[in-house]
Amino acid sequence: MASRPTITDLAKAAGVSVATVDRVLNGRHKVREETARRVYDAANAIGYHAIGLIRQRVFEDLPQYRLGFSFQRPGQAFYQNFAREIEIACNACTTARIVPQVDFINAQTPAAMTDMLRQLSARNQALAVVAPDYPATTAMVEDLRNRGIPLFCLLSDFAMDVRQGYIGLNNMKVGRTAAWMIARGARRPGKVAIFVGSHRFHGHELREMGFRSFFREKGQDFEVLDTLVNLDTSEITHEATANLLAQHPDLVGLYVAGGGMEGAISAIREEGYGGKIQLIVNELTPESKAGLADNVVTMAISTPLPALCRELVSLMVTAIEKGEAAVPGQTFLPFDIFLPENI
Repeated sequence: MASRPTITDLAKAAGVSVATVDRVLNGRHKVREETARRVYDAANAIGYHAIGLIRQRVFEDLPQYRLGFSFQRPGQAFYQNFAREIEIACNACTTARIVPQVDFINAQTPAAMTDMLRQLSARNQALAVVAPDYPATTAMVEDLRNRGIPLFCLLSDFAMDVRQGYIGLNNMKVGRTAAWMIARGARRPGKVAIFVGSHRFHGHELREMGFRSFFREKGQDFEVLDTLVNLDTSEITHEATANLLAQHPDLVGLYVAGGGMEGAISAIREEGYGGKIQLIVNELTPESKAGLADNVVTMAISTPLPALCRELVSLMVTAIEKGEAAVPGQTFLPFDIFLPENI
């Protein structure tokens, strides 16, 4: 096992003396801000064990903000990656000292959503959450706004008339892109199907709208089946996909617009339909990457999490410091496309 970086390694990486690093660590003598930040950046780059202490020394004169984040389904690789990128973005912020609170929630009921918002708002100055759209949630967000706590919607918009802002993908374009790939990749016209996690997720609804609008305009030879709801679970998706394959021998395409793609991947693999069905999923995870590699998944449309998290933290700090008018109502990031040839 490789030994962890030493103070000598850090000094070399930062291009300064060991004595300078020692001054940054212990705060005995003032070090120029430019030099201190170079030491901090080097510590981040090499994984120096005292990065937290260095950050405290370098940014001790900056304001401190507590930011709360809530994600769905802690067992899903995508949300685990999201949480890690949030931590990285908070640590990398150079305009403020950020103390993040990252929580996960399994239930998607109105009561669970409002309770989550209530608990997060008790300890944080701004919030960013992934959540379905309910009247009760909107009422809670309005209460937060009245209390001066900005809330940002992640990936799927909700409480649109009272939330601070939305940051994520343009979900209409995501849906149309999935449909385009199916239409171009299918060997012949046929039936296509789409899964959404819930009709309460505005982002899923928009992806479905984009998906259907493409086929109405440019793929009239294809038949779009009734939308299936999978509650973002792989078990439901697996069973429903197996049923689709059995009931519709002319099925040529399937798009999983939310979570649960693992079930579609496993069903298509087990039934021997790899390469025969155009399967489009969202996010590059170990499961979707393996599906791309063995020709089960045609394309994965992925959220650029590092860029999203950096932008999100910046927007949240701006909202705290400058208020509502300084933050755009919605921020779209370009999505990444992964194919078997570029993973």
